[in-house]
Amino acid sequence: MNSAEFKLPDVGEGLTEAEIVTWHVAVGDEVKINDIVCDIETAKSVVELPSPYAGVVQALLVPEGETVEVGTPIIRIGDAGAADGAPVETPAAAAGESAESAESAEPVAEVPSASTEPAAGSVEQITEPEQPMTLVGSGPKEAAVSRRPRVLAKPTARAAAREQGIDLSSVVPAREDGVITTADLAAAPRQAPASAGVPGERERREPIKGVRKQMGQAMVRSAFTAPHVTEWVTIDVTRTTELVARLKQRPELRDVRVGPLLVLARACLLAMRRTPIINSFWDEEAQEVVFKDYVNLGIAAATPRGLVVPNVKDAGALALPDLAAALDRLVVVARDGKTPPADLAGGTFTITNVGSFGVDSGTPIINPGESAILCFGAIKRKPWVVDDKVVPRDVCTLSLSFDHRHVDGEAGSRFLADVASILEDPATALLF
Repeated sequence: MNSAEFKLPDVGEGLTEAEIVTWHVAVGDEVKINDIVCDIETAKSVVELPSPYAGVVQALLVPEGETVEVGTPIIRIGDAGAADGAPVETPAAAAGESAESAESAEPVAEVPSASTEPAAGSVEQITEPEQPMTLVGSGPKEAAVSRRPRVLAKPTARAAAREQGIDLSSVVPAREDGVITTADLAAAPRQAPASAGVPGERERREPIKGVRKQMGQAMVRSAFTAPHVTEWVTIDVTRTTELVARLKQRPELRDVRVGPLLVLARACLLAMRRTPIINSFWDEEAQEVVFKDYVNLGIAAATPRGLVVPNVKDAGALALPDLAAALDRLVVVARDGKTPPADLAGGTFTITNVGSFGVDSGTPIINPGESAILCFGAIKRKPWVVDDKVVPRDVCTLSLSFDHRHVDGEAGSRFLADVASILEDPATALLF
């Protein structure tokens, strides 16, 4: 192989475009098949993209931060000779076209190293190490990429650095592999804020794209398509917190995270047996209510890039230790921004845990394609009446939003009451 261009693939769910978030390779690097060459952000998540080719990176065709359509060439990989002194040819030059036609061809965005000498007869594009990535050229289709040496960082760290005004090149990583994490940002210098008094100088704008764009569109579509009804119940969950303490001592649960969310998840799965319409959805086009005989349990997760709702497939068929492990993995992967598109598709019911932020409850918006979402509020120690005596108890509020086109008040109330009864006394789960 002389060279091959790797085109942006559809990583799942019919996605049409993605943003190049981070390049993990530079021109001259040797890569093997399945080596990660870049992170891309789709409308649903950040995904690591492996190389389908082995060889030497000849050119990076798309700069970081640019959004391109599926099928666009993003990187060229070829034999070592092209990167070891021989000029890398553009597609036009390789075809023997004239210099004039080559100049008007689609761009070949090469990223030479700051320490690499230019090949004879090639155009010098070497930049100083401290220079940021820029696009240079005489027009939108004549662009070459110049970039500073690679800074390796977790996607969550990159997002946090942008929000805090931190230049990642000034951050000293603690990890041996040189990858910057959010923990490394604490000691990093912040950029000074713009002077006050001039409109716009103390403001910043970020394009609405990727996960945040998809989230916004989905929430608007849901809010103005499905008539939402929200019901609330405040309950004593002391027995649930006591159960959690006991479960943490179980050997089969010792290696997973065990908390009230696990008990709530199980309670929802059990309550659906009595009220299966909660696990259905309204198909407007077919004018049918679609009932699911399985539960793909979604957990709303806040990430630096926006809200995502990964789901545990067939959660109702899992034993408690397996459910705990699945929920644990789902949350960790989501916070790292690495949720694969398959984990985001096909959800049937969602739990959003606002209690992790100390919030009592809320009126959540139903995830598109579902019929209900349960909001889990903060558990707080409060005075509570037990046997005509006021005693301190663990108390929380649950709120359920449901699609009132087909889920009536009786069904929504029964489901919420069943979930509440299990949290108040987990032994009642034996009745379901």
